[in-house]
Amino acid sequence: MRFTKIAVIIIALLSFSCSKKEVKIKPTVGNVTESVYASGVIKAEDQYTVYSTVNGILQKVKAAPYQQIIQGQLLFELESDKAELNTENARLAYQLSQQNNRYIQDKIAEMEMKVQSAKDKLTLDESIYIRNKNIKSQGGISEVDFERVELAYKSAKINYESTKKQLAQLKAQLKNEQDRNSINLKISQKSQSDFSIKSAFSGQLFDVLVKEGTLVTPQTPLAIIGKADSFLLELEVDENDMVRVVIGQKALITMDSYKGQVFEATVDKIYPIMDERSRTFKIEAHFVNPPKKLYPNLTAEANIIIQTKKNTITIPKSYLIQGEYVLVNKDEKRKVKTGLSDYQKVEILEGLKAEETIYKPE
Repeated sequence: MRFTKIAVIIIALLSFSCSKKEVKIKPTVGNVTESVYASGVIKAEDQYTVYSTVNGILQKVKAAPYQQIIQGQLLFELESDKAELNTENARLAYQLSQQNNRYIQDKIAEMEMKVQSAKDKLTLDESIYIRNKNIKSQGGISEVDFERVELAYKSAKINYESTKKQLAQLKAQLKNEQDRNSINLKISQKSQSDFSIKSAFSGQLFDVLVKEGTLVTPQTPLAIIGKADSFLLELEVDENDMVRVVIGQKALITMDSYKGQVFEATVDKIYPIMDERSRTFKIEAHFVNPPKKLYPNLTAEANIIIQTKKNTITIPKSYLIQGEYVLVNKDEKRKVKTGLSDYQKVEILEGLKAEETIYKPE
């Protein structure tokens, strides 16, 4: 009985071994397409994540998911007591400077009168100086008297230049004071406005990512906004394949959400910098005929068509040994030259004819 069981097992093993060797096919003549694999997600057009530019406690959420948003609409309010106090201090400083400016304006008006007076005196002393200079040349005035006239003229000239400089300094002081306090007020107002987070674009609010009472930092994502009726594919391509991808190429898209269906898309944007962590390049593509329903962050896979050859000899990749041999006559290895390949088939350029039989390696 035991001998019978052993014999049955041996016969079964021999039959299985023979059946494995008998898996054979003939090459097919058809089309082979070379493609580049890419993976990624669906994104809404103009999709972006909302962030705060300041730290603070989230006090109010002013919008809800699926709501239509317009540009500039208030989305979140952060606690801004300190910012409000800073703005009020800046406003008081600005108002005080306005009062001081009126005082400086009075000083400027007074100085302008002094400048005019100095200018009039200079004009008078200059005419006296010129007249006495002519008289001196004719011997009609002593040297001492002439020097006194000349000194008065020079003093008037110096006084005029000095009052002009004082007037210019007062005007510059007034302008600087106004500019400084105005800028400080605008900075404080801008800082306060940063605690009111608004939408940068119009679109649909897909999700709110935080709750009221949460501590928010500039690294905290708050919401996701984008166009509700327009979507794109954001894909990642390995650096080894990127040089073969160009704008305008067709891509065949599959998604877990639409199992068994293939959608056509076109590559229309390539980001010309590699992500050093993933060693991939980011590209964008748009559906030619998009599915009826799409949502942001759905996963997608793509085969970007590089080139297609027609009427060529192909075999399944599983029949290729070490990338360059096929099995003929059951146990004979023959070297072949391969060409294009996809995820299922490989093109045979030389070493095998369409009518020959090849065997699947064990």
